Amino acid sequence: MAIIKPVYTATSTAPISSGGAIDTTVNPVVSRFFAAIDAGMIGATDITIPAASFVDDADGPVVALPAVTVNDYYNVYINGVLQQSALSTLTTASLVLATIDISVGVPILLEIANFGTVTSTIATQPTISAPTITIIT
Repeated sequence: MAIIKPVYTATSTAPISSGGAIDTTVNPVVSRFFAAIDAGMIGATDITIPAASFVDDADGPVVALPAVTVNDYYNVYINGVLQQSALSTLTTASLVLATIDISVGVPILLEIANFGTVTSTIATQPTISAPTITIIT
């Protein structure tokens, strides 16, 4: 006895989404740290300011500087003047300035802006249609 296998042809449409709303909240955290250049920080080709040389906004001691991630940026001010980003390197242990043309006692301000605290919630659910399937035969 032969087996008969039915063959069907069908078409379909993809579901369509419409409407909906997403609320996104960004809560930046800005930290500022202050130091003054001393003779021990000035090297042959750069100036290295250890984390422990900084104080925070509340004049508290700093053990380690915050790690800068992809969502962050930092600014360096020397004697109140914003510096180009290529002239400094920041790690949790120190701030390195690519210059030696700074006098002892000059104030340094390090400002770090963190944008890692982002939350998103669906405020209004979207409407999603069901796919349409049409069997031709």
